[in-house]
Amino acid sequence: MATVFIHVHIADTLQLSSVSIGNSIQSYSTLVYTQRVYSGQPNQVTPLSARTFGTWTFVAAIVRLYAAYHINEPHMYQLAFAMFLGANLHFLSEWLYFKTAKWGTGLSGPIIISTVSLVWMLAQWDYYTKS
Repeated sequence: MATVFIHVHIADTLQLSSVSIGNSIQSYSTLVYTQRVYSGQPNQVTPLSARTFGTWTFVAAIVRLYAAYHINEPHMYQLAFAMFLGANLHFLSEWLYFKTAKWGTGLSGPIIISTVSLVWMLAQWDYYTKS
């Protein structure tokens, strides 16, 4: 049962990482989608900030993908958790504190995915990181 669950998790992570890599690529070619995330103040999205966002998204996708394939290695699990935590705190702060993001299609996906991932990873922490 655990093996099946791990394979499903890897497949989900592969899909999520593929979408994230696609988002990274589009960040280099247009501001439209990054402005949807930061719809509270889309005028603050510049070509430089979009490319930086794209690079960060790409690095996060690679870390999540690598961690999914090495899910039982505690340091990889912790690194993936830290990446989701960083993303979650970033998007929440842009929404609730800096007001550069508004709740909607651009923001809901990243917040829901990072929150669910953090809750799931905390709940499964001991199972995947035991020696």
